[in-house]
Amino acid sequence: MLVAYLEQMGIEYVFGVPGGAIEPLYNAIARSTRRGGVRHILARHEAGAAFMADGYARESGKIGVCCSTSGPGATNLITGVACAYDNNIPMLVITGQPALPAFGKNALQESSCTGIDTLGMFRHCTRYNSLVSHPKQMETKLVSALQRAIRTPRGPSHLTVPVDVFRSPSPHQAPSYDLQSLLAPASLVDDDTIETLSTMLFEANHVVLLIGGWCGEAIGSILQFAALRGATIVTTPDGKGLVSPRHPQFRGVFGFGGHGSAEAALRDKSVDLILAIGTCMGEWNSGGWSESLLNERLVHIDESEEHLMRTPMARLHGRGRILSVFNRLNERMQGWRNAGNPGHGREPDDAEWTPHHMLAMPDKYESDAAPIKPQRLMRELGRLFPPTTRFLADTGNSVSWSVHYLHPAVDRRLGERRFGGSRKISPGLRKADGGWLRVTMNFASMGWAIGGAVGTAAANPDAPVVCITGDGSMLMSGQELSVAVAEKLNIIFVVLNDRSLGMVKHGQRMAGAEQIGCDLPPTDFAMLARALGAQAHTIRSPEDLSDLDAAALCAHNGPTLLDVLIDPNEIPPMNVRMRVLTNIL
Repeated sequence: MLVAYLEQMGIEYVFGVPGGAIEPLYNAIARSTRRGGVRHILARHEAGAAFMADGYARESGKIGVCCSTSGPGATNLITGVACAYDNNIPMLVITGQPALPAFGKNALQESSCTGIDTLGMFRHCTRYNSLVSHPKQMETKLVSALQRAIRTPRGPSHLTVPVDVFRSPSPHQAPSYDLQSLLAPASLVDDDTIETLSTMLFEANHVVLLIGGWCGEAIGSILQFAALRGATIVTTPDGKGLVSPRHPQFRGVFGFGGHGSAEAALRDKSVDLILAIGTCMGEWNSGGWSESLLNERLVHIDESEEHLMRTPMARLHGRGRILSVFNRLNERMQGWRNAGNPGHGREPDDAEWTPHHMLAMPDKYESDAAPIKPQRLMRELGRLFPPTTRFLADTGNSVSWSVHYLHPAVDRRLGERRFGGSRKISPGLRKADGGWLRVTMNFASMGWAIGGAVGTAAANPDAPVVCITGDGSMLMSGQELSVAVAEKLNIIFVVLNDRSLGMVKHGQRMAGAEQIGCDLPPTDFAMLARALGAQAHTIRSPEDLSDLDAAALCAHNGPTLLDVLIDPNEIPPMNVRMRVLTNIL
């Protein structure tokens, strides 16, 4: 029954690690695979399986599915599930249990309420969490879990199933519900809010849009609104990949790893309204709760009440599906123009706006020094790979360098809409368009991008995937490279090798703290990758990068690792994080 519902939703992959307590599910997946349905991808660690499901959901717009056996299999999943929970990623999490009669008898890997209570652990990082204790509960609880995963606020739903329940015949011969209609997104809009916001927009002289990571579905309408209104555009770190870095109205990223030009755009005294759209207003995407954003000029537009609760100072809260809200606003803007009213807003200050206008250190962006400057590395990565590339930046220095300095080439023939997924998705399911750059905010698990890249590549094998990760994350989760080898996924893993936990090291130096627990031994990641079956190159200078055949890398039937020996003394743009830590202290 469970697999039949996954087939109905068009879900192609389940990511996990098998075990005795969940064997019946694997038998069902095997039968589905033989008839061309759901296929299993074997992770090397259960946290990696959850990260893969996360990456799959972001790219495909479908629900990511991961599973594990009972006990340690379930506890290993928790970090990846918690990361998805804190980033509102829709996910179905299935764990096994020993047979019901064995509960309380110290069964192997027992994780029921009478053992190591994993159901209790998952309660704190899921939107729905339940034990299926009878076959007749399975369908109702499964459908409830799926509905809750995609309803706002989105997130993981967890079902844990005893093995004897899994083995039981289904009470129904076929699924009873049509999930296409049950899971279809609702186009809810608050008409009173639209009316009030329209009046505010007509009266304002200078509007700034702060585009967050949950604007993917609506980015076309938002950019149309920006053009009609003449609004300045800035993004959060997780929203950066939705907008071309060369858009003439774009002024950079506000928040962690962000740009002074974005901060200046928000601080501009002539700004009447700041429209924050699809952003949770956490530490990294609010500039450390900056007063330049969180003030009386703010209008916060979001589907999630959880997000809106974090901006009590906002002049107005716009509740509803973001796509529907901006479709309505565009109708109002166009009607205003058609009625002969004068245009709104300001012309872009610089029609030839380029990313160079934003950079903190443009000289290092161009540097030929060896070891290679991480700023220069980001420049070359943007040049090497085609416009369809999905970049994933891992937690730590990888995020800060990527958010600030990574600006890929733009294929103008494809237009602005190329910054996101273009694959067909199942009718009725939300398209979680993540843009060309994917990062994880809030819980920010190290190694997320490594598993996430596998899920992304599985969901869209036609687009090159570049995972930018650190040596610390690679030592923590690098075994998932073996999954990319086994699945023959075209992923380029770029390891920032500075022999340290870079953000910890630089943070300690900037704070005047003790230098402790941040140094790593020299590691040859290229040799490690080859041992796992991947091809690999060691990069020491810009010349080594220029010698690479990017087309061949993107056409390779499997992963490639670039072991990049970066200058360890370059401090990443992490002032937002340091400011928050200093203020707390």
